[in-house]
This record gives sequence, structure tokens and C-alpha cells, in this order.
Amino acid sequence: MSNFPELSIVVPLYNEQGSLPLLLENLFQQQGVDFELILSDGGSSDGTGELLEAAAQQNESIRIVRGTKGRGRQLNRGAACARGKWMLFLHADSLFEHSSALRRALDQLLIAAERTSAVFVAGHFSLRFDSPGAGAYYHLECKARLDRPGCTHGDQGFLMHRDLFGQVGPFDETLPVMEDTLLAEKIRAAGRWVLLEPVLVTSARRFEIEGLRERQTLSALMMNFAHIGWLDFFNAAPQVYPEQDRGERLDLLPFLLLIRSLLGQLSYGRGFDLWWKTGRYVRDNLWQFFFALDSRSAYRRGDQVGCGELRWLGRYERFFRPVLGCRFMILPVALAVRLWFALMLLRLRASSSSRSSNP
Repeated sequence: MSNFPELSIVVPLYNEQGSLPLLLENLFQQQGVDFELILSDGGSSDGTGELLEAAAQQNESIRIVRGTKGRGRQLNRGAACARGKWMLFLHADSLFEHSSALRRALDQLLIAAERTSAVFVAGHFSLRFDSPGAGAYYHLECKARLDRPGCTHGDQGFLMHRDLFGQVGPFDETLPVMEDTLLAEKIRAAGRWVLLEPVLVTSARRFEIEGLRERQTLSALMMNFAHIGWLDFFNAAPQVYPEQDRGERLDLLPFLLLIRSLLGQLSYGRGFDLWWKTGRYVRDNLWQFFFALDSRSAYRRGDQVGCGELRWLGRYERFFRPVLGCRFMILPVALAVRLWFALMLLRLRASSSSRSSNP
């Protein structure tokens, strides 16, 4: 490895003893790329530290940085000491399908950058989950290939020129989660995203442990709160995204009770403002229901991920968006979300009471 490698790969770690060996093996099988691997540890206590030291002694391309836990902070520490012209921010439970993935991705991004010299470009990989029950994740894999706000996340890998990161970075450290989503939207505003052809396989372990529906529901709430700038929830519930090694079935009831409690502490005007902003956010994301119909149809037809026709989404853009996108739709959508929240809370409380009475 030269003093100034072509690529710096930054990976945040916290108690990743199980994933780290697979990650290292997979990355060092990559061909045609001179890269350094920066492993940013947040104070692991499961043996990850010992694995890091052993790996660094065996391979001079590995560099270790340590500090306090927090994915945003860990990513920024790794980026601060990166020497590569290009930077790749990668999750520890990610693996590339082919040994030529990085070379092909860099070449594709270079071509895209040359064609749009006046615009910054960044790349994210084509996502695939490693679960044998792939049907449950087909929709998420299709959605990850869309060039729409809220569809680009860190599990897809972020590949960009260091100059672009210098303009849109660093990662936000004020929230315990969603630093990747916030940076993705900064990049979308400053330039454009390119879907990289190589496939990046990510672990479905969190969904399988916590429950796909439960995690997606909580993630949707978090996306909304981050978008409307309501940070009270994140400050009051720092464990919205627990470490992988401490995962268990996700119980949504405490989070919904917390939201109700926090809302109850607000003035009428402030509470109305939050529900109004929520209605606007949900209204702007109603396209996802139409896209879900497309992905379900594509899955039933056996289409490859991302290759199905977007008929329902096309109908939304042509017929429904002009109506649903009007300002007068914000209030009814906000009321519908408020009703959904109340019914969800009732259902979860009833389910919790039933479990308590029937251990």
C-alpha cells in the first residue's frame, strides 16, 4: 500500500467480534484497488479489540482509531485520518458478492463524475440481504435502488471523493442514529447519487431478531422525527438502535408511550405544529404505498430486484400526486396519522395486558 492509497475504507465497530473476520476476509479479496482500511472502534468489550490488534499486525493496510461510541463520531474519526482520494463508508456486517466489486464501483463512479463535471456525484451499492427468507426483504432491496429522498442509507455503502465529503460532511453527531440518512440527503442536495452495479450483501440479523414490521415501524417514526426536527424523542430514547449483540424482540409499546408523554408536555400550539409537520412529511411520502404495490407485483412475477415495471408509481406521479400534494391534504393526513397512532397504542396495550395475564 502506498502512503496515499486510491481508496480509504472507513468502518465503525462496536462489539463486532462475529462479523469482523468475515469483513476482513472479504475486503482483502478485492482485486485491482489500492486501499487502506480504517477500523474505528467505539470501545468494544467482546474481543473485537484483540481481533483488531492481531489483524493490524498481519496487514499494514489496516489502521485502527479508537474513541467514544457513536456511529457518527466513529465515522468522523475515521474520515479525519483517511489518506485516500476516494472514501468508502461501510458497515461491519457488509460483504461484497464479487472480488472485483470495488474496482468496478470506482470505475463506474469515475465515468459518472467525468460526465457531470459540474456536479458532485457519490455512489451507493445495489443492496441484497443475506436472509434465506429473501421474499420478506425484496421490497427493501427494490426501494434501496430508488433515487428518492429517504431511500439511501448507510447499509448500502457510501462511496465518494474526499472533496465531496469535505463539502457535505462531517456526519451529524447530535443524534444516536440516522447520521447516514442525513448525510445522504446533503449529498442529494449538493449533487446526485449513482446506483453502483456491484452487489453489497448486508446482514438481516437485526430484522430477524427484532421483527421486520416492528423495526420498520420504529424506523418510520424516527425518519419523521428527524425530518421535522423533533429531537426530544431521540434525547429521551437513546436506545432506539441497540447494539447488534444486545438485540431482542422489539417492543414498540414503550416507544409509543414515550411519544405520547412527550407530546403531552407540549403546548397546544407546539403540539399542533408537530402534527402538522408530520402530516406534511407523510403526505410527501405517500408514493411509498404505490411503490409497495409495484414491488409486490414484481416479486410475484419473479422479476429480478429493481427490474420490475413501476406502473403504480407512475400512476401516482401522473394522477394522485397533483391532488395529494396539495396543501389542503396536510390536515387530513395528519389526522389519519393521529388516528393510526391512537389505534396502534390501544392494540399494543391490549396485547401487553393479554401477555401479562397469560404468562
